[in-house]
Amino acid sequence: MRYISLLRGINVSGQKKIIMKDLKALYENIEFTNVVTYIQSGNVIFDSDGSYDDVIVKIQSAITKQYGFDVPVQVREAKHFESIIKGCPFPELDLVAEGTRVMVTFLADIPSNVHIDKLMEYVKEPERLVFVGKEVYLYCPNGYGTSKLNNNFLEKKLGVGATTRNWKSVVKLWELGA
Repeated sequence: MRYISLLRGINVSGQKKIIMKDLKALYENIEFTNVVTYIQSGNVIFDSDGSYDDVIVKIQSAITKQYGFDVPVQVREAKHFESIIKGCPFPELDLVAEGTRVMVTFLADIPSNVHIDKLMEYVKEPERLVFVGKEVYLYCPNGYGTSKLNNNFLEKKLGVGATTRNWKSVVKLWELGA
């Protein structure tokens, strides 16, 4: 099975530093194959015969053992990225031009409707937020850095682990995973 893993919170402000060539070697040491990394934020494409849950446990355990810190990991089948791209709820946008203003947040679990409803109270025009399964699409026309709806805020309000990537990265990961 071809997977894409998204590590949360590495190489940010000098915290939880993991060099990508070392991360690639770590994945290969836990018997994943065809390992490819993309940029410094912990995106890894790889093949494994393991189940979804086994893959997450293997990655998290190996990182903790190697580096001495925990890193939340989201994993999706690579083929799922095609449905993420095709399912973008903002068809009116030029996604090439707006590629850094459209974000996809990958959730560990589907949050409760109560949590979703509470979060939606914080969405203010012109920003838009749409839930599709375990992904959240966010459009920040004024830039992600100015939005209150950042990854930490979403995790707190939804009560589930999450990691966010911009549209350009999602498309590139899909291309690399194909």
